[in-house]
Amino acid sequence: MQPNFDEYNKKEVMYAIVDIAGQQFKVEKDQELFVHRLSEEKGAKIDFDNVMLVDNDGDVKVGKPNVGGAKVSAEVLEHTRGNKVKIFKKKRRKGFQKETGYRDDLTKVKIADITA
Repeated sequence: MQPNFDEYNKKEVMYAIVDIAGQQFKVEKDQELFVHRLSEEKGAKIDFDNVMLVDNDGDVKVGKPNVGGAKVSAEVLEHTRGNKVKIFKKKRRKGFQKETGYRDDLTKVKIADITA
């Protein structure tokens, strides 16, 4: 008789799809993620109200466009910069070469709580 591994692998995890600084992220509690630079200071507590979907152990709530009364609380851990991205342009047989680049300004946040 085969054991039922689905019961062992099943985690009761609450997650949400939230819009942070113009991007959508799938977030869970205690998750750390990098988002576009936010104006809040290091250590500040912030709430995101643009929650588009909440899944609480199979109970899925989808917003039109947002879920009413849902919010995601987070804490700003640090402000940093991303890796350098190089852009190289060349036109063959013309002697044209151009190299530029940039680094994104990022904010590291930790998800404290998801309220549905």
